[in-house]
Amino acid sequence: MIALLPGDYVTDRARTTAQRGACDRQLRSLLAFSALLLAATTISRPAAAQLPLFDHVVVVVMENHSFSQIIGNANAPYINALAEQNANFTQSFAIEHPSQPNYLDLYSGSNQGVTDDSCPHAFNTANLGGQLIAANFTFAGYSEGLPAAGSTVCSSGTAPYTYQRKHNPWVNFGDVPAASNQPFSAFPGDFTLLPTVSFVVPNQCHDMHDCSVATGDAWLQANIDPYAQWAKLHNSLLVLTWDENDSSIPNRITTIFVGAHVVPGQYAETINHYTVLATLEALHGLDAIGGAAAKTPIADVWDTTLFQDGFEGE
Repeated sequence: MIALLPGDYVTDRARTTAQRGACDRQLRSLLAFSALLLAATTISRPAAAQLPLFDHVVVVVMENHSFSQIIGNANAPYINALAEQNANFTQSFAIEHPSQPNYLDLYSGSNQGVTDDSCPHAFNTANLGGQLIAANFTFAGYSEGLPAAGSTVCSSGTAPYTYQRKHNPWVNFGDVPAASNQPFSAFPGDFTLLPTVSFVVPNQCHDMHDCSVATGDAWLQANIDPYAQWAKLHNSLLVLTWDENDSSIPNRITTIFVGAHVVPGQYAETINHYTVLATLEALHGLDAIGGAAAKTPIADVWDTTLFQDGFEGE
């Protein structure tokens, strides 16, 4: 055994204490650095609430019925099934009356100074189709009863099954080519051939304007449901909405989202045509235009749970 003098013990203890203090300071520094690194990593990761990027989006616009005339109506079993099984926005509103200004609001964020159903009009302002095309996406509008691709007629067909240009906003904008203005007969049966974003406008009967709710409901089931079911399994989305209500107050309408990444439920936040436009633009990384610029895109409806490596969870 080696004997230690009292001074040696004190000196050794002081040295040990100093070494421990140095180790503690190094450990605290390491922990602080790790915390900063973790915070930086967390900040740089994609937010869990980010919007999905769909392969295809189809927007179908129906006519002139309030929320209460559709939801809960026994004559609309198909639409009500969609509302129960998908994302139903219970506080969705049109912007104004009559029809044409609302189509322009939904498509371009503004009624472009149009306050009636007059025809024709021509605009050189920003619009969803033009934005998509400029960003190297694709766009088309499919109007039932349009007599030919690219047609600019104001109306066509025999009542009540008529095409009305007042329900076709994209034909009015100079940066949307004629090839993007298609009859519904050109809507592809192979949905992989659809453009990035499509609008579908039924004729005056099938959109419920001149015919019954039951007629429009049956048309949707026969013509749109195949896409709706396909969309759920193929990274695509259906937006079903109405241009305006029956002129009652407030101007409350039905809007339903169906497709991949959609969390089913009844969503009570207040939305309108500008909100839907802002969402369509945000889904494709586009700037919001017109009235959409003041709206927050819909984010709570998406299932966007991400793994740490950035891949989307199934």
